[in-house]
Amino acid sequence: MRLRNKPGAMETINNHPEYILKDGSEYKGKWQTRFSKEQPIHIEVGSGKGQFIVNMAKAHPDINYIGIELQTNAIISILEKQLEERLPNLQLLLVNGADLTEYFASGEVDQVYLNFSDPWPKTKHEKRRLTFKTFLKTYEDISKPGAQLHFKTDNLGLFEYSLSSLSKYGMTLTQVWLDLHHSSYEENIMTEYEEKFSAKGQPIYRLEAQFNSN
Repeated sequence: MRLRNKPGAMETINNHPEYILKDGSEYKGKWQTRFSKEQPIHIEVGSGKGQFIVNMAKAHPDINYIGIELQTNAIISILEKQLEERLPNLQLLLVNGADLTEYFASGEVDQVYLNFSDPWPKTKHEKRRLTFKTFLKTYEDISKPGAQLHFKTDNLGLFEYSLSSLSKYGMTLTQVWLDLHHSSYEENIMTEYEEKFSAKGQPIYRLEAQFNSN
């Protein structure tokens, strides 16, 4: 979804290199130096306006979070939240999620989040889905052995596709929710989209999966 252009967004981004990078390749293998403490690194690919990643960082100060977003007009909203919160365990990266191996070293990431990704429903666009096998390979390449991937969506078609794609890739599905908000799961932190869709009674689908530890 295209977001309204925010005047001065790029200027604000350029003025705060302590929180956001437009090219993180120089920190490949050295992301811990961007944080005040050396802790497990969790990344969210496609962070949107950042409600999830900011609240996760607030709720879990013992984890270092990196929000990855391609759209300037989305990531500026996260940066604005961060300028208010000044969270020591949150960094932002304005890059394409398909190029993560350029910015992270092998084994540098402990966990990956995908929240309400574009479903790309047409078959010809399958390769653009963030749970397509080439993306899974990218996540695995930068993650520690046995790392987890957590995925949420309101789109049943994308969820069913993702269940199949992860299974075919050889990942272990450790937990699956077909109606998250009517389950006993108590640790959920919602995204902006999640609040909108769940308020309309739309089921929210969620899964946790693990990469092969070998």
